Amino acid sequence: MIKVAIHGAGGRMGHALIEAAAQNPEIKLTAALERNDSDLIGQDAGIVAGIGKLGVKITSNAEAVLNKFDVIVDFTQPAPSLKLLELCANNKKRVVIGTTGFTEDEKKKILTAADKTAVVFAPNMSVGVNLCFKLLDVAARVLRNEVDVEIIEAHHRLKVDAPSGTALRMGEVIADALGRNLQKDAIYGREGRTGERDRKTIGFSTIRGGDIVGDHTVMFAGLGERVEITHKSNSRMTYANGAMRASIWLIQQANGLYDMQDVLELR
Repeated sequence: MIKVAIHGAGGRMGHALIEAAAQNPEIKLTAALERNDSDLIGQDAGIVAGIGKLGVKITSNAEAVLNKFDVIVDFTQPAPSLKLLELCANNKKRVVIGTTGFTEDEKKKILTAADKTAVVFAPNMSVGVNLCFKLLDVAARVLRNEVDVEIIEAHHRLKVDAPSGTALRMGEVIADALGRNLQKDAIYGREGRTGERDRKTIGFSTIRGGDIVGDHTVMFAGLGERVEITHKSNSRMTYANGAMRASIWLIQQANGLYDMQDVLELR
């Protein structure tokens, strides 16, 4: 039985993670964390998640619960995520990071921390999305530079980063397959007289509204035909269950930085 903690237990994604942990027979939820100004501190994590009492009280003190878990799953914001990662790395605790919005410098800090412990860091924990990453790599290598690539993503109105981490990862996968540099070739939205499209660019379009969990479509548009690869999430449980799968896999791994492609053996 793997002992798992949830960082960000009070949010909607946190609720899904608590439920996924409680439903998985290989996992025991042993700790739940929230920021220190949360009014959920001291409440039962199961009650907060709406699945009934679990006997795990939400706390803000990560150091106090370090001995209670084997793996901690983090879906928060970059700053608290990095602070937790540093604490866990120094104490040899494994970490699954589903937080998005990290800068390139912050990603380097994650890589450095992975020298001390095992970390799964992925912009999307969904098994289906990670299968799409593999399909995108194959599609890009087959279609090569004979198509225009556009990535369209939609999320709920409360999401604070754009494009989504998943959309950016999709762009990275395609750029790598085509030998391009996404930082140079990405186009984030268009307005006015933009001129003829440069085929080397990878376009991104972002939609924010309502309670959309997460939709992603990659369009490979050629002359006379179009290939589209689409993934739609109807529930946060898809991400939560993927995070639990990553936690179970990670417990057997040596120090290092991994992603869901490693977890699912898609490399």
